Amino acid sequence: MLEHFQSSVAPKFNLSLTSSHAENSLHLSPPRSKDKICLLLCFSPLTEPHHRQSLRAHGLRVVGTMPSLLFSAFVPFFLTLLLLLLFVCIPRSGGKSSKKADGVKESSESTNTTIEDEDIRVRKQDIIKVTEQLIEAISNGDFESYTKMCDPAVTAFEPEALGNLVEGLDFHRFYFENLWSKNSKPVHTTILNPHIHLVGEEAACIAYIRVTQFIDANGAPRTAQSEETRVWHRRDGKWQIVHFHRSGSASTLSN
Repeated sequence: MLEHFQSSVAPKFNLSLTSSHAENSLHLSPPRSKDKICLLLCFSPLTEPHHRQSLRAHGLRVVGTMPSLLFSAFVPFFLTLLLLLLFVCIPRSGGKSSKKADGVKESSESTNTTIEDEDIRVRKQDIIKVTEQLIEAISNGDFESYTKMCDPAVTAFEPEALGNLVEGLDFHRFYFENLWSKNSKPVHTTILNPHIHLVGEEAACIAYIRVTQFIDANGAPRTAQSEETRVWHRRDGKWQIVHFHRSGSASTLSN
């Protein structure tokens, strides 16, 4: 350290340094230039009070020691590094929390969607069930049950009407009294590929293929098919048909 100090200051001063265990001394000769020089002493022995006074007498100013230099140089560095770490880590941590919160939100939305899907499935099954009950009433020739499941002003397009829109139940009563109620032979009806549209909470539309198996007048088994659409409306907690459309042969046991 003494050698470094002597070599760095030598161009400006005639300087000699001696060092021992008992004593440290420093001798300076005034510089030829009148310029004031700010000297930083990097070793503690020369920072004793009498050495400082000797340096000031020769126009030098002691600005610090090695510990103070290291403190002033590295503390800002470490503070800056700490701020950078906080800046980098805090957003990542926040992002994870946000992601977790989003995960909880997504889970909640998924649960709500599952509940909603289950509710829709149950409601659609209800529509299929009441449609099967309606067709069973037709197959059994049970006009009383049929009327309970139809709106009094029900409208319909069907082959028996020859392209005309019929309204009310009187048109359908004829087929119940003269065909279905007098049929003693077995009839089996199947609903294929039902498709349901839910219209709010109180209305629904179902479209399907209806396959009817029956025994004709000659005792031979026959199969007939019709394409049907039925519109249901719930009133006072009861589902009723307000309109239906049936395509197929007018000679089949259908209504």
